[in-house]
Amino acid sequence: MKSLLFLVLISACWAEPYPGNSSLERERIVHIQENGPRLLVVAEQAKIFSHRGGNVTLPCKFYHEHTSTAGSGTHKIRVKWTKLTYDYLKEVDVFVAMGHHRKSYGSYQGRVSLRESSENDASLVITSIMLEDYGRYKCEVIEGLEDDTAVVTLNLEGVVFPYSPRLGRYNLNFHEAQRACVEQDSVIASFDQLYDAWRSGLDWCNAGWLSDGSVQYPITKPREPCGGKNTVPGVRNYGFWDKDKSRYDVFCFTSNFNGRFYYLIHPTKLTYDEAVQACLKDGSQIAKVGQIFAAWKLLGYDRCDAGWLADGSVRYPISRPRKRCSPSEAAVRFVGFPDKKHKLYGVYCFRAYN
Repeated sequence: MKSLLFLVLISACWAEPYPGNSSLERERIVHIQENGPRLLVVAEQAKIFSHRGGNVTLPCKFYHEHTSTAGSGTHKIRVKWTKLTYDYLKEVDVFVAMGHHRKSYGSYQGRVSLRESSENDASLVITSIMLEDYGRYKCEVIEGLEDDTAVVTLNLEGVVFPYSPRLGRYNLNFHEAQRACVEQDSVIASFDQLYDAWRSGLDWCNAGWLSDGSVQYPITKPREPCGGKNTVPGVRNYGFWDKDKSRYDVFCFTSNFNGRFYYLIHPTKLTYDEAVQACLKDGSQIAKVGQIFAAWKLLGYDRCDAGWLADGSVRYPISRPRKRCSPSEAAVRFVGFPDKKHKLYGVYCFRAYN
């Protein structure tokens, strides 16, 4: 009996440090991960700034932690770039490269490539930047069973402006808001873009859609109708609303344009239809709201004459406040949506460069 008990105790002592073969396998896997050439992906800059029509390089390089070489040589390197969406659950494919194979997707086709300045360079080059390119991009490098990622944000120089249609405030559902911005040479703004605009002084009491489906508005001068005069300045958040049924204004974002924005010198004032024809006769088109905001904010365009725009509104841009022309602040002044057939104004035109 004593001999049997002794054998049982010996068996237990040997079994305690190694509970089973599965544990041994796990021990081996952890050991390899800690001491092997672990793949690291690094973005040298977290934010890159550019403008519409420009070219940009989103930085991304990969290394192995315990070696000086870029790759182990046993597996092909696969590089994948995706654009992150605002709900963080979906990703939009941008570019994939493996060996000599290259593939770009959607609106990025023909505009993206890898820089490949060295064997460990996975940086993405984007040419002819579009307004829709703004956002966060993920660089993923895969080698065998190892992978790692880095995220880079592409910011665009531009301007955020509030927009409501001829029908008046709070008449756009989310999808109509998106289309309204596109029609005015812009895209629906992101929260980050609205926040930056607020920090630069944008103050607007009407709530508008943003690209993530939220409804917000920026206040720099608290007052009773806009959240209360005793509140602190900030971007007020209404939260997320039904994109089909809920109706608000919209905040649009536009950037540089490839063309010439100008006030057409004409011997007489014009109705809306006459204004459209006058721009066409001058080799241009009637300007859009996004174009007057871009010219005002990015080029310092200043004109005290009210003029028709493509959406039927009448506005004028003031960069140098003065008497009778926005005496208190620089702004794009909004006259309204006058009767197209009977009211007479000047016109702003836009001529695109080829």
